[in-house]
Amino acid sequence: MVEPLKKNPKFSRRRGPVVLAILDGVGYGAYKEGDAVAEAMTQNLDYLKTRCPHTKLKAHGTAVGLPSDEDMGNSEVGHNAIGCGRVYAQGAKLVNVSIETGALFNGPVWKKLIQYVKQNNGTLHFIGLFSDGNVHSHIDHLKAMLMRAAEVEGIKRARIHILLDGRDVGETSALEYIDPFEEFLARLNQKGVDYRIASGGGRQVITMDRYGANWDMVRKGWEVHVHGMGRQFASAHEAVVTLRKETNAIDQDLPPFVIAENGKPVGPIQDGDSVIFFNFRGDRALEITAAFEQENFDKFDRGKRPKVEYAGMMEYDGDMHVPKQYLVSPPAIDRTVGEFLVASKVRQLAISETQKFGHVTYFFNGNRTGKFDEQLEDYVEIPSDIVPFEDRPWMKCAEITDYVIQAIHSGKYDFIRLNYPNGDMVGHTGIYEAVLCAIEAVDLCLGRLIKAVEQAGGILIVSADHGNSDDMFEHDKKTGKVILKPDGTPKAKTAHSLNPVPCIIFDPEGKGEYASKLKEGLGISSLAATCIELLGFLPPSDYDPSVLEWKG
Repeated sequence: MVEPLKKNPKFSRRRGPVVLAILDGVGYGAYKEGDAVAEAMTQNLDYLKTRCPHTKLKAHGTAVGLPSDEDMGNSEVGHNAIGCGRVYAQGAKLVNVSIETGALFNGPVWKKLIQYVKQNNGTLHFIGLFSDGNVHSHIDHLKAMLMRAAEVEGIKRARIHILLDGRDVGETSALEYIDPFEEFLARLNQKGVDYRIASGGGRQVITMDRYGANWDMVRKGWEVHVHGMGRQFASAHEAVVTLRKETNAIDQDLPPFVIAENGKPVGPIQDGDSVIFFNFRGDRALEITAAFEQENFDKFDRGKRPKVEYAGMMEYDGDMHVPKQYLVSPPAIDRTVGEFLVASKVRQLAISETQKFGHVTYFFNGNRTGKFDEQLEDYVEIPSDIVPFEDRPWMKCAEITDYVIQAIHSGKYDFIRLNYPNGDMVGHTGIYEAVLCAIEAVDLCLGRLIKAVEQAGGILIVSADHGNSDDMFEHDKKTGKVILKPDGTPKAKTAHSLNPVPCIIFDPEGKGEYASKLKEGLGISSLAATCIELLGFLPPSDYDPSVLEWKG
């Protein structure tokens, strides 16, 4: 348990709460074309930027613990950084090191899975997001494990179940990964092994649901991966080409498929097999893991549940110890903002809708499930609608705002953190008009928050976990020009951006205790110390510095 925070001698807490509003996926665009945040009508955000102290914060790459500054930020690492006030080496970087040093392959879990396959003359299966987006997974990690299995471990049969991305990478880039990967497998197979793609489908259709929003996605994934039940194709290439032509869907929305020969699936999961879910990020890995691991499982009928050795790439839930077996240990994040505030008797509310509820709770708390103190903390989840985000781009921002305004006026809370998912979730659709609507809906809610905070005499901090809606078109990296599709329209970008995000301090009852110009060059991890200082405390000495420049 951490010690209570010491009082900040340069600041007395305002009469109202500190409200941290995380505008998920809202950054400062590098290009005019495709910057939906800049183009949308955002009179409230504009008001804050022109009237209040503000700065830009880094939200990608090394600033959030990723391997390089070419790596886009994401909601998981972003909320980790905001919630713990420091930068930890994150999933992709940890896996890279574990593979490079051989620690993954020398670990007991890898050895156990390999031995189980050999003892049972079984198959080694891999399931995961099939791209180099480096947000949930990386295809190079998969290749490294396949090469090790074939060239060192002597595993004769492996099957890969691919989840098409089109979200953290180009929206129709699946074949750019499938075709070279098939060539890679062909080279391995020349060494006397039988390694093949066995099933697949879009990440927004099968397997990768999160927060219990749509268990039917997991059911569909279970049926194609485990039982080989689904529409059959001769190859993954054929499946993508055919399904794309029939549905006109981008990769993340393509229906599930099964690879078969003579009407027989090439890779169902059976007794005596080992299964590795190779995503390193946890939120979209927990549900399929539960389907494999839980004895008393009631979310859907699994049919015959094969007896397998199952492992995740990393531990996805440190409190619940899920999965039971994993290949690489996640960062051990401790001493988070929430824990310090509980020790200091600060009353807290965390709220979002289902799509980002786990981010303002689990990830914000350092990958920890549950509360630090039932009496001091309330967590509120507004159920998300199960509809395409482009069909309802306002999502649940109004309902979140309704609850937060009541909470502000109740006087019950000292610190409120909320997440508006719209800029990210709608941004991932690539549908520009819907993104404009999403940003404008959030801006209307921001206007309501401004009024409530002012009436209560509180402080509103507006920021984000990463960019997305600020970069909706693909651009040529050399010229900066928009890349056009054959029909002359801009090619949509569905991935996160590498752009900085805002940090705005709305403090209507400010007494000039800090400079009107905020510090520059910091990352979103600085939000932790900023919140702590504005709550009237001194941040821990090892936290990254706040954006505030104190006077006197």
